[in-house]
Amino acid sequence: MTDDTDAPPLSFYDEVGGHETFVRLVDGFYRGVATDDVLKPMYPEEDLGPAAERLTMFLEQYWGGPTTYSERRGHPRLRARHNAFHVNPDARDRWLRHMRASLDALDLPPLHEATLWDYLERAAMAMVNTFEAAPIGPPSGGRTGLTASVAGPHHPPVPKPPATD
Repeated sequence: MTDDTDAPPLSFYDEVGGHETFVRLVDGFYRGVATDDVLKPMYPEEDLGPAAERLTMFLEQYWGGPTTYSERRGHPRLRARHNAFHVNPDARDRWLRHMRASLDALDLPPLHEATLWDYLERAAMAMVNTFEAAPIGPPSGGRTGLTASVAGPHHPPVPKPPATD
């Protein structure tokens, strides 16, 4: 006879269905991003597959699944990794709209849904780095050119000057 009290508690990752659930969440989210005229230009790759893989790995790790994200990419540094992008309240709200639609499609139990949504809202709020309605300066094709030694959590990103002919 086995004693279930010795079994480790399930992680949130396991409770919601593991890898398949997070793949579904992220895939649904990126289907929305692919057609969003504000968010899509923020992604450097034309193919959103690499971004989807990174987000899936990050969320899985955050919620108690495999640590593949840190093994491949190091510390998440969410603010630092997003600092190069123009994330204003409009971008945040669009991100949340696509994530909400994808989360709703999962049909999770209410407590799991509320727990995940609470995190997603807080994460999205934390990524806002400007209140400017539109990027300042010339279009960058997604990423702004940053001077690595200057940009950081205490310094705003500094765009590279436009090339002169």
